Amino acid sequence: MAAVLLGLLAAVAVAFALAVALGSVTIPPAETVRSLLGAGDPRLGVLVRDVRVPRAAAAALVGAGLGAAGLLTQTLFRNPLAEPYVLGVSAGAGLGVALYVTAGTGAVAAFATGGLGAAQGGVSRLGSVGAAALGAAILLGLVLLLSRWTRSTVTLLVVGVMVGSVVTSVVSLLLVWTDPRTAQQYLVWGLGSVDGVALADLPVLGGIVVAGLLGVALLAKPLDALLLGDDYAATMGVDVARVRGGVLVVAAVLAGTVTAFCGPVGFLGIAVPHLARLAVGTSRHRVLVPATVLTGALVGLGCAIVGHPPGTGTVLPLNVVTSLVGAPVVIVVLLRSRRLAAGSVG
Repeated sequence: MAAVLLGLLAAVAVAFALAVALGSVTIPPAETVRSLLGAGDPRLGVLVRDVRVPRAAAAALVGAGLGAAGLLTQTLFRNPLAEPYVLGVSAGAGLGVALYVTAGTGAVAAFATGGLGAAQGGVSRLGSVGAAALGAAILLGLVLLLSRWTRSTVTLLVVGVMVGSVVTSVVSLLLVWTDPRTAQQYLVWGLGSVDGVALADLPVLGGIVVAGLLGVALLAKPLDALLLGDDYAATMGVDVARVRGGVLVVAAVLAGTVTAFCGPVGFLGIAVPHLARLAVGTSRHRVLVPATVLTGALVGLGCAIVGHPPGTGTVLPLNVVTSLVGAPVVIVVLLRSRRLAAGSVG
């Protein structure tokens, strides 16, 4: 297990270096190091320090955060296809952003460029991130309130999906009634991107994601008990209601933070935990949590590299790339589940 984790850590380091060096302009490794140290060509230094390092760091944080949140929800609901966005947090963040931009001047360029506090078209990035965080928090509070009225995780899962559907419909109505340019830019934001994360954003984004990952690590032991069912976990001395609430809060904070800064990035929450399980071959969360974090960071960095094909100047939407990774994993999971079900019947 230790060898696998060390291998994943080394792969993350290599992927980070590649994400910084590759792009529309390929920068040799030696020049990349000089730029990071403040030497060499000052133009390349600006490109490396102010654009590519924040982009690579954001990609790693997005992958690690969504992967860990996906692991929490899959364990809580005991469903291999559960993901953090089933809690409705992404929809809540989207509603917050939609209300913010439609109430403003109708421009959302700050989603794509500028750091915290930068303002373009009357909409500040700080305002858009704050609106997304507030919307996610309100939806989280609603889901937590509803979770107190049900002991069934299946019911909670369905409730989360239904709440998310209602909120998404409200967002669609807002976009129908708003300026077409605002609606178009909002839809572009919905495709997901790590390019808008500036160096000034990293302390906030990184701080919240790292705190959330520490929360996931603290939940590792009771999560092992939850895998065997709520009743079994209760007999082992686990406070099921408290653990369930903790899982919901941590997963929602991770997913909501990523959505606020990078848009609703799909598929990573589903795919990454399964890739981590394949890598370590166990469901013990003491091993699976760090494996999921490292695998998520690796996949996130890989998506960032693919999304910026070297020498082309083309930028692919993040959700396009994550779908290419996540969809095959979901298909494999479905096929495996069907074979397991057939085997159990026979």
